[in-house]
Amino acid sequence: MGYFLNLKHRLRGWARRLRTVANRLPPAKRRLLARIGRGAWTAVQVFAVGSVVLVLLLRWVPPPASSFIAQGWLSALWAGERASFRYNWTPMATISPYAALAVVAAEDQRFPDHIGFDFVEIQEALEDQDEGKPLRGASTLSQQVAKNLFLWSGRSFIRKGLEVWFTVLLELLWSKQRILEVYLNIAEFGEYTFGVEAASQRFFHKPAARLTADEAARLAAVLPNPLRYRVDRPSAYVLKRQRWIERQMRQLGGVAYLHQL
Repeated sequence: MGYFLNLKHRLRGWARRLRTVANRLPPAKRRLLARIGRGAWTAVQVFAVGSVVLVLLLRWVPPPASSFIAQGWLSALWAGERASFRYNWTPMATISPYAALAVVAAEDQRFPDHIGFDFVEIQEALEDQDEGKPLRGASTLSQQVAKNLFLWSGRSFIRKGLEVWFTVLLELLWSKQRILEVYLNIAEFGEYTFGVEAASQRFFHKPAARLTADEAARLAAVLPNPLRYRVDRPSAYVLKRQRWIERQMRQLGGVAYLHQL
């Protein structure tokens, strides 16, 4: 909640400064500024309509890739690397329910109940920061889908604002099942490995439909940083986190928990 109040105050401050500067300009420059403003407003409207259409389309159509996959491919191409990207869209019906339960247990246990933003988690993260602890992430699965599917990494005000916009659209236009299905298919589980099907084939040599509870928990354990933590060569931290995720899966009630979606 603190982030959104801060955002509101920032927008009001910028609007006041913009009006002050505009009032000091000569009439000709004010007219030019007005034309620029109208053009910007038109661009915003076009973007808003286009993004709604895109999100609606992807409610039913499997994404051919995600923004993060495209960025990784372009980066590898620019660096002259011959990277082999693994991405294999798989419907939820052919993914082990343990995989879905594991990512919810690891990343967003209030996923069935929130509307895209976990204000309880956000408040706790801000309180931890006030106590001198490092600021930790409080992104929901919906926010992660919005970022990974449409945007880029970073902490800029513009990127965060776009993340909020797309998160709202996802929650309004998609079901929770669809958000989780897309997350499972575009999350990065290792270098150039996107989606639980590709990860299962790479690390366990079997389809995602046959993942066991402990294997699903191992995959979810690397999600905070899949380029640092390894599924195939798990560190002590990954194994500890895997055990914690398995306990959370049981405490949530097992796969029956997913019936809330």
